Amino acid sequence: MAIKKTPVIIFSNMRYDSPIEATSLFIARNLAEDRLVYYVGYPYTIKDFINNKNSDAFIKIRKSFFNADDALIDTDIPNLKKLILPLVAPINFMPEGKIFRWVLKFNERLIVKRIQEVLNKNGIQDFIFLNSFNFYYPDVGNGLKPLIKVYQCIDPMITPYDIRHGLVSELQLVKESDMVICTSKALYNEKLKINPNTFFVPNAADLSHSSKALDKDTDVHPLLKNIPKPIIGYFGSIERRLDYDIIKDVVKENPDKSFVFAGPFINEHIPAWFFNTSNIYLPGQVPYDEMPGMLKGFDIAIIPFKKDDVSTTIFPLKLFEYLGAGKPVILTDFNPDLRDYTHGVVDFCQDAESFTKAINAILKDDGPEQQALRLSVAQQNTWKIRAQEISDLIEKGLRAKSNQ
Repeated sequence: MAIKKTPVIIFSNMRYDSPIEATSLFIARNLAEDRLVYYVGYPYTIKDFINNKNSDAFIKIRKSFFNADDALIDTDIPNLKKLILPLVAPINFMPEGKIFRWVLKFNERLIVKRIQEVLNKNGIQDFIFLNSFNFYYPDVGNGLKPLIKVYQCIDPMITPYDIRHGLVSELQLVKESDMVICTSKALYNEKLKINPNTFFVPNAADLSHSSKALDKDTDVHPLLKNIPKPIIGYFGSIERRLDYDIIKDVVKENPDKSFVFAGPFINEHIPAWFFNTSNIYLPGQVPYDEMPGMLKGFDIAIIPFKKDDVSTTIFPLKLFEYLGAGKPVILTDFNPDLRDYTHGVVDFCQDAESFTKAINAILKDDGPEQQALRLSVAQQNTWKIRAQEISDLIEKGLRAKSNQ
């Protein structure tokens, strides 16, 4: 059975309307070009409902929590539907153990029942189940009995919230899935030891959005207009992954340049000097819709991540968004796999000295020819291409299962 004729349920760790870029949503939107996709986001808890019941967002979907007939909501793409789950019990605070697992089973039964009710109502019997990094509910795919169960591993587990139960739950998911798809080579090598049907499909970019930075009608974001040029910019969360040691030295060595870090702060990981340096500018979180205006104002885009065991698993979406906006890119050498996908059009730096040299070289000599090369690399790394790669893998998996 070809995947183009088979509906796909994407069970994501991100909600559809999340302000954060989500790999699962990009995949959903591209798969929905030629097939029916139900996007099932991370469920709301009873606590979420109590705290937010009077918000506009909750009022819009209030009926959906309690009635399966109202659970399916249209999106701007005809084949892509949001499937709203019932409220579940908040349980992540509980210690790992038999009691937690028992309550988790209760929540999973609520989720499975809702999805099954919607499938039955819409006459869907055969479908593909893609768990996109929602390891919090590892048994949902088993309860639904799809044609094939696919687990997409997007990131390493870092936060205490994820680790508390995720180490046990993700191991179950990897073992029990028919196929595992990883977004980095390091994650691929890790999961391959557990499940031989593990594959590597890296992240990509939504060029239709980031390329708006090239449009003459796109204005530089207002938050950048009073910042002195040249602007060395970063767009994303400001948290533990950043290499603050290198950043500190680079910023100090380049007092004539402005360093803009546009994104939300995870304060526990940010050193105090970062907030008190004259040529560092922190506009705060900027909505994803406004990204093109920010990128247009950058002279150089950077990804200064620290090099450690976690970073080797990171395949950042922003890399190809930067390139899709035509911007020169400098990044630390945190993940060697990125060289295979950038074909020499970005600068990889090991320390502050090489980072500064790259900045000055780009500012001195960068033009249309270099920009054209960057755009060409970006075009090779789109979500449309990645979605097709995932489709091909799943189709092979379906054929393999049918021949067993």
